[in-house]
Amino acid sequence: MKSEQIGSNCVSDSIVELCTSSQSVSSILAEDPTLAPKEAWERLCAGWKPPKPSKGDKKIDDSSESPTQTPLSKEDLERVARCGKWGPTQPSELFLQIFNDALCTLEEDPLRGMVSPSLLGSCGVVPLTIISVIPDIVRHMSNVIVRAEKEVFLATNYWQDSVASTFLTNAIRELDRRAGERGTKVVMKIIYDRGSPKQLFEPHYYVPEKEYTGKNVKLPAPSEIPNIGLQVMNFHTPLVGTFHAKYMVVDRKIGILQSNNIQDNDNLEMMVHLEGPIVDSLYDMALISWHKKLEPPLPSHDAPAAQGGLGSWPDASGPAPDGTPEGNGKAPEPGVVSSTGQVESNDRDRADVLTGPSTTNSTIHPHPSQDGSPTGAPIGTGSHLRSDAPNGALDEQAEGYLNKGEQALPKARMQHPSPGPRDSRLHEHNIETPHYDDDIAGGVARIQTDVSPKPGETRMQAVSRLLNHTTNKNFVGNPAPECPPGEEMTPYIAHPAHEPFPMALVNRSPYGPPTHKSVSNPQNAAWLSALRHAEKNVFIQTPTLNAEPLIPAIREACERGIDVYCYVCLGYNDMGELLPHQGGHNEMVAHNLIQSLTPTARSHLHYAWYVAKDQTRPLVQSTRERSCHIKLMIVDEHIAIQGNGNQDTQSWYHSQEINVMLDSEEVCKAWIDGLRRNQNTHVYGVLDREEGVWRDGEGRQAEGVVGVDPGRFSWAKGMVGAVKRVKGTGGF
Repeated sequence: MKSEQIGSNCVSDSIVELCTSSQSVSSILAEDPTLAPKEAWERLCAGWKPPKPSKGDKKIDDSSESPTQTPLSKEDLERVARCGKWGPTQPSELFLQIFNDALCTLEEDPLRGMVSPSLLGSCGVVPLTIISVIPDIVRHMSNVIVRAEKEVFLATNYWQDSVASTFLTNAIRELDRRAGERGTKVVMKIIYDRGSPKQLFEPHYYVPEKEYTGKNVKLPAPSEIPNIGLQVMNFHTPLVGTFHAKYMVVDRKIGILQSNNIQDNDNLEMMVHLEGPIVDSLYDMALISWHKKLEPPLPSHDAPAAQGGLGSWPDASGPAPDGTPEGNGKAPEPGVVSSTGQVESNDRDRADVLTGPSTTNSTIHPHPSQDGSPTGAPIGTGSHLRSDAPNGALDEQAEGYLNKGEQALPKARMQHPSPGPRDSRLHEHNIETPHYDDDIAGGVARIQTDVSPKPGETRMQAVSRLLNHTTNKNFVGNPAPECPPGEEMTPYIAHPAHEPFPMALVNRSPYGPPTHKSVSNPQNAAWLSALRHAEKNVFIQTPTLNAEPLIPAIREACERGIDVYCYVCLGYNDMGELLPHQGGHNEMVAHNLIQSLTPTARSHLHYAWYVAKDQTRPLVQSTRERSCHIKLMIVDEHIAIQGNGNQDTQSWYHSQEINVMLDSEEVCKAWIDGLRRNQNTHVYGVLDREEGVWRDGEGRQAEGVVGVDPGRFSWAKGMVGAVKRVKGTGGF
């Protein structure tokens, strides 16, 4: 395959055949559950051979050249569309272009996608998104676990005995109790990556009971959960092929894809609840990751999600005719959480329950007035600059990029009303007194109560309490002023009922050798293709941004007039990123990238350090006080790639990563709105456009920064960081 073909339609007939097949690893295991997934994969690809390269061709893995920007022809689009099982949906041209480029990476090895090719493209719905701290995410995970009927498959990079893990172990015990009352047995598989010398000889090894019940993990012993068949695996591809995946599949009906590990820290994280046929793709991927024979097999091996309907909504056809949910257990419409945290009826007009007037045509970057009150005017007018923001941050050119004659999006269109003071409160779901909810609506109502002010608290103090949770009790920092109405933090975003829309898994398989050759895979191709084919803007949020192929792609996008927004965590894993060949730490990368742009292109790059919702300045991640671990890319406000992959060297070249790409303007705008509401990055974190560093109103940099030049002995600091990463104490 010639390197210049990448980015045009390079999907071979053999890949099209695999994608359009009715066979997959999961369908083969449905026919013969005694097989190991690795054996099913071998059967699936029996007889498949990679295309023979012509003379002068270059291996994709050895190519550092940027793919071409050639758009697909109508015929090419139709060919690529055949490679996905989209159901009743129709992917957009941009989605198909990115999907094409992801498929091209499978030519040499289909396993790079970590899912059967026939399940790579699919469709589904998103009833719920969470943008919050880890306790809020594991609260939802625990609710899903206790409602399991047959099976739970849970994967995480790092599992550590903690408050976070206790939410889940409590749920496992409750699931055991419920299964006992029903007289049923539930199968549970847990896979994680805790470094062990055993993995040098067996990358996938079953963890003995003594080890997984020990002080570091503390999962329940089999004698404690007689109604659950628990099997635990530790997986790592030596030397540096980390299992970095974080997901859960329950009863082959619900998929959970999140950014967080199972441990306590100060991170803001993101979780997406998925239902519909896309869950079959996640299930298939989980089987491939497990690799070995499942003993016992998963009970849902012969019950595809595509045949099971949408569990959170009325039936397999999706929403009711008027677009609203019906019955019990449905994701509620905006406006159904009352001031007491109870669920109300959905019979009010949507326009009456918005939390406030739209102040902007851009849901990424609202522009407050100097006193923090809502202005009622769109951004980009130049009339609402914050004089106290560092660098005069929110100028017209930076903030008006969505203001192109489009109708303003109501800010809270996809949100619940802001939480408010109340006389009665739902009980908090915590590890001491669990309160499990029967459906998404109940969980949303409970969490909105938790983030509401208690007696004597302001709204911002309630947010600080939420962000401090288990690791930073009583931390104050540099407190932010009260936010205006309609801008309150909303951890749980319950999406109105919607028709299924196109989705695809864009993953990468693990690669152990400590080289940078494993660059060609669906994940990396999707990210690069998104930047290459964006027509308006690209939003990226990631803890670390230093991957070598990504930097020129961002530069090229800015040079052709695309607005690129990079929200990055200041100092995240600085020490580890200072190792040779790791790409450098965030400050260095941001400074060098900004300095490399032409003046015109510089106006299209909007770089900011993460600032927590309750703070007015970025905090270095090493303080463990306010960090962000979200991994998300949104392109032209209707394509999103969310999941496990960071924009760093490790995720680009080595780790196993799982990501979902979706094609939905409604969900993307809800995510943009949620990200805006749940952090202050856009208000206080913007870097100076000329210098490429952050300074406050008095010209001071953030406390504890390494600086754009880490010095001659930065590699020594990197060695310390690498040890912390392996131990699970460093940022990863």
